[in-house]
Parts: sequence; structure tokens; C-alpha cells
Amino acid sequence: MKLNDALRLLAGFMVLLSVGLTVYVNGNFIWLTVFVGANLLQSAFTKWCPAIWLFKKAGLKEC
Repeated sequence: MKLNDALRLLAGFMVLLSVGLTVYVNGNFIWLTVFVGANLLQSAFTKWCPAIWLFKKAGLKEC
């Protein structure tokens, strides 16, 4: 799996997980959704994302 694919997979999974937790467990899990969205926004402007750093450490290669 390539780096960009893994990042999209992680982002999509986290959004769906946080929405599910918000609906079925506790409404405060909406803040996880907010955090994921804010991280995606900041990474678009700063070109730095913690998940990419972790994926590179795990050995995933860029496209």
C-alpha cells in the first residue's frame, strides 16, 4: 500500500468511527470528528501530517 492510499484509508476510517461513536455511544465523540477535520485542514496548508510521519516510520513509500 502506498502512503497516500494509507492516509486516505486512515482519514476515512477515523471519520466513520467518530460519527458512529457519536451516534451510538456519546455525543462528545463529535470532538474526535472535529479534530480529524482540523488536522486535515492544517496539513493542507502546512504540508505536515502526523499520520504521514508515522506511515513513513512504518516503511510505507510515497507514490
